[in-house]
Amino acid sequence: MPKSGVIRVGIGGWTYEPWRETFYPADLPKKSELHYASRQVTAIEINGTFYRLQTPAVFAKWRDETPDTFVFTIKAPRYIVQRRNLAENAESLQKFLGSGLVELGSKLGPILWQLAPTKKFDSMELTQFFALLPATLSDLPLRHALEVRHASFASEEYLDLARKHRITTVYTHSAEYPGIADLTGEFVYARLRSCVSSEPTGYPTNELKSWATRTKEWAEGGMPALLPAITERESPRIPRDVYLFFINGAKERAPAAARHLLSLL
Repeated sequence: MPKSGVIRVGIGGWTYEPWRETFYPADLPKKSELHYASRQVTAIEINGTFYRLQTPAVFAKWRDETPDTFVFTIKAPRYIVQRRNLAENAESLQKFLGSGLVELGSKLGPILWQLAPTKKFDSMELTQFFALLPATLSDLPLRHALEVRHASFASEEYLDLARKHRITTVYTHSAEYPGIADLTGEFVYARLRSCVSSEPTGYPTNELKSWATRTKEWAEGGMPALLPAITERESPRIPRDVYLFFINGAKERAPAAARHLLSLL
């Protein structure tokens, strides 16, 4: 068994007008933005799938424009994650999974299920929802990450349920939403939402060094100190792949933050 999982660091999407000033070369055609961005970071979280279904041809185009080792994570549609009852999503979920994700092949990373801030923890509902999430799609293994945004999820009952179903709980670094760093799945998914415009690298350099240390510890199977955990119970120390994204906050600084963290790693 390897001593460390694979670390991927990236940004949310690749189309953002301020990046024409802070990230992309001045002479870069807009049609080449994905080609360029995918060679500066090692993963991209696709946000467009949250708003509308894509087609198999679009997924195939994204696959072909990116390096062989690149990975996309996919944000699940809002019509699924914002439904009043998550357990009533069987048909919608199959429609989403069948929209062409398989075209990404080995570049398909985790699926991000981002719940609304108003969504409270309901054990029965969540149990039924987790049962809808398949382990594979055709021959591709699927990885599921749940981002919770309501304080009611900060409980051992939720953590036990997520561990039982091997669902990763997203760690969110934000003053706006609860950050739950407890390890509940076989990989780590972190969303760092606190970039500030006054820092050229989004986060101060000393903070990025701390995130580099935490990221390595996650990859080696450990639980970084000083992150907000609900329980003191230790998770199995196994190598874990890590997906870390600089997203929102001062979004214009996200690419610089990601590139700087990659340089530290």
